Amino acid sequence: MSEQQKPGLSRRGFLKGVGGGVVGVTVLPSLRTATARYGTSVGPGAARITLTVNGEKKMIEVDPRTTLLDALRDQLGLTGSKRVCNKGQCGACTVILNGRSVLACSMLAIDADGATVETIEGLAKGDELHPVQRAFIKDDALQCGFCTPGFIMSSVLLLRQNPSPTLDEIKYAVSGNLCRCGTYPHVFKAVDEAAKAMKKGG
Repeated sequence: MSEQQKPGLSRRGFLKGVGGGVVGVTVLPSLRTATARYGTSVGPGAARITLTVNGEKKMIEVDPRTTLLDALRDQLGLTGSKRVCNKGQCGACTVILNGRSVLACSMLAIDADGATVETIEGLAKGDELHPVQRAFIKDDALQCGFCTPGFIMSSVLLLRQNPSPTLDEIKYAVSGNLCRCGTYPHVFKAVDEAAKAMKKGG
């Protein structure tokens, strides 16, 4: 008896039904979100987005596939956030978006539309470095420097949320940032010293 002649639901029919159901559940909400957000489905052309980056409002046009990291580096010229692994595993591209840390290489720029973004370039006030930046220099918490912007952004966010972190809390806060040069002890020391300096107003 062929599969078409068998009574009831066939295995092929079941798999087709399940596959269609999964697509319906996962794809349609995305299309509805894009339509609600932009008025039409996004792509294939560029989408216009607005970002407030380091206190300045920026309007740019991005390909729907453009990551936030690429938009920051290639279109806004903010190259402090580094592309290292490009897989969301090393933390070198960490930025602060709406008060939380995000991996800019793993977020589409269109998903950041309307958001407030802080990058390493926005920490210093003129020629005066942020206390975390000063501590990283003082304690030699960097070698090649590729991971450093991500470590600093994670550390800055930590100290905003917790001005007196323990060593374990510091380690946890930067646990998503990897350093191939192995400067972790210097990083922990720098964050601790920056915390103490900031409490004294430094």
